[in-house]
Amino acid sequence: MDMQGAAERADEILDGVLAEIEPSVDWVHGPTTTGSCTVTRRRTVMTVISPQRRGSLLGVVDRFWRNSDYRMTVINNDADIPAIYARTRDGFQVALIVADKGQVHFDVDSPCVRHSEVADSTSPATAYLAPDAEFIPRPNIHSEFWSATGS
Repeated sequence: MDMQGAAERADEILDGVLAEIEPSVDWVHGPTTTGSCTVTRRRTVMTVISPQRRGSLLGVVDRFWRNSDYRMTVINNDADIPAIYARTRDGFQVALIVADKGQVHFDVDSPCVRHSEVADSTSPATAYLAPDAEFIPRPNIHSEFWSATGS
């Protein structure tokens, strides 16, 4: 596998987990980065995930990754910045990280593969990000379910 193939596999992993989240969340592409033999693809959720709903989101992702035969490597149950890290059977590292203001990030790191050029992802983002944006803003899309503050 080369770096482009690894990027495409990372996109499949990200597409798969985001498709499992119901109701769906809106997201944008984070930066793709490459190392000497690795690729990292990122997606940032723009839907506001309230503190009351974060556990539900983490539960959905945890179940999906376990059912996909991913090996859980670290689970951080911190109330403010929870995270889940896992590894796929083919050696990709996956992460769900809840950051500042509850913004959710999904990252996929490839194993070491043959060097090649890496094209942008062809997966269409579901939230808008200005092409000239210097950074990804805080979550700003309201969801009746995910943004709810009641139990």
